[in-house]
Amino acid sequence: MTVNMPIMTHIRRQQGAVRTLIVDDSVVVRTVIERILNNEPAYSVVHKSNSAELALGYLADHAVDLVLLDIELPGQSGLAALPAILKAQADVKVAILSGKCEEGSAAAVEALALGASDIVSKPGSGSFGDQFSQGLIDRLNRLFDQRVTAVLSAAPVVPPVARPALQPLACLGIGASTGGIHALGQLFEGLSAPMRVPLLLTQHLPASFTVYFAQQLMRMTSLRVKVAETGDILLPDTLYVAPGDANLQVRRGLHGRVMVQLNPERTPAGNLPGVDPMFASMAEVYGAGAAGVVLTGMGRDGTVGARDIVAAGGWIVAQDEASSVVWGMPGSVAGAGLTCALMEPHQIMDFVARRGRVGA
Repeated sequence: MTVNMPIMTHIRRQQGAVRTLIVDDSVVVRTVIERILNNEPAYSVVHKSNSAELALGYLADHAVDLVLLDIELPGQSGLAALPAILKAQADVKVAILSGKCEEGSAAAVEALALGASDIVSKPGSGSFGDQFSQGLIDRLNRLFDQRVTAVLSAAPVVPPVARPALQPLACLGIGASTGGIHALGQLFEGLSAPMRVPLLLTQHLPASFTVYFAQQLMRMTSLRVKVAETGDILLPDTLYVAPGDANLQVRRGLHGRVMVQLNPERTPAGNLPGVDPMFASMAEVYGAGAAGVVLTGMGRDGTVGARDIVAAGGWIVAQDEASSVVWGMPGSVAGAGLTCALMEPHQIMDFVARRGRVGA
């Protein structure tokens, strides 16, 4: 029987360091991740635990900023404990430590839907090298440095312009990254009536997660959900999901029918799938009938494509900063003056439905 004892770091940290709790049943994983983070002045590992129960006990009396949480734990699973962890400290960010097995992928997607901020894939045994270390730090830095990455030079956000829709909505595209799955759940809760248009969705996720992500979406919405394939004819009230290894784009085919065209090339920023190519193709095909929604996420993916939609006469709605896990993508489109509204996810679909009828 392993007894978990509180392990506190004694390394001097800069003021405001991210207080981190590591929850994993592997002593190797806990030790390696602690060593990686303790080499970074911006992070302070304040506690390590091998069970969810012990972690919750610690959180009852200590404030933390970040929980690195394994899904598979003895006793209560990390997935079962996640709602209680988020409830224990409202502002805490939870990054899921996920194995690369398919079962782990399904559980990780569910965790994101419950409110986890991100997924960190654990390498196999003996693979905790420099690549994993740098990848972990990069992901966490972006998660906790959102105001730097959100808008270039921290430029003031340009107030949204209340432009009337030029023509009825013909297609809605949705882009999201970090924190997006939970936001999508809130978004679709606000869908109270048929949209009568096709919907396209690009969420930054590994390809191995695509099937589980689609299954999660089916539980979130009454829309028909389909992982997009080249040649699919776009149908109303159907949600087409970008696979993790291709950009979801559209083109107009024979007899004017609009269909899916998948593109395996990464965007200039390295995204695959990318929101920019999805939005750009919508602008080309639908013109002023195109509209986009940009939800929480790191980076600026979606800004270039949003500019194409607006130039074609369409419009963009973005998630507000207060409700975003990372106000990178939505902050970028807002900072570029491309949004007609900023709001919480549960408000967006009603706004889209009302605005999309203008001019009908």
